[in-house]
Amino acid sequence: MIRHRTSAILALLGATACDGRESPDRPRVDPPVAFDTAVVVIRTDTAEIPLRVEVAETEAQRQYGLMERASLPPDRGMLFVLDEPADSTMGFYMYRTLIPLDIAFLDGAGTIRAILEMEPCEHPNPLLCRLYSPGIPYAAALEVNRGFFDRQGIRIGDRVRRLEVARDSV
Repeated sequence: MIRHRTSAILALLGATACDGRESPDRPRVDPPVAFDTAVVVIRTDTAEIPLRVEVAETEAQRQYGLMERASLPPDRGMLFVLDEPADSTMGFYMYRTLIPLDIAFLDGAGTIRAILEMEPCEHPNPLLCRLYSPGIPYAAALEVNRGFFDRQGIRIGDRVRRLEVARDSV
């Protein structure tokens, strides 16, 4: 989920006061937004790694992100495409996100400029969730399961290229 430091109050107004964990009393709710899927290829010095991603292009999709997911398949991720480049104060937080993730911040050419590890936020108040900001401007971000970038040898300077939009939605 993407957030700007000065828009934290807006996130609070739009968020519910639950902690995002499933309970027997509360059934799992489908995401309020649908995501198209695409394939990206991450090019390293030694390999080209394909990854199927859900694409978050609208504000509603970017705000919801991977919230309330109990798992993410190992060969999947989410690509956040911004309307305009974000400045260094803009970042992501893990409100109502249940799984640990890695995030790569991309410039306009798809070059990875920063990689961070993110932990789920257990606070019911989104204002108390840590903001993960790369400290540099970025045009897109790619979230994957924790450890995916290390296991695949993906580093800062590698490139991400979006290949195609699949016709199915998630």
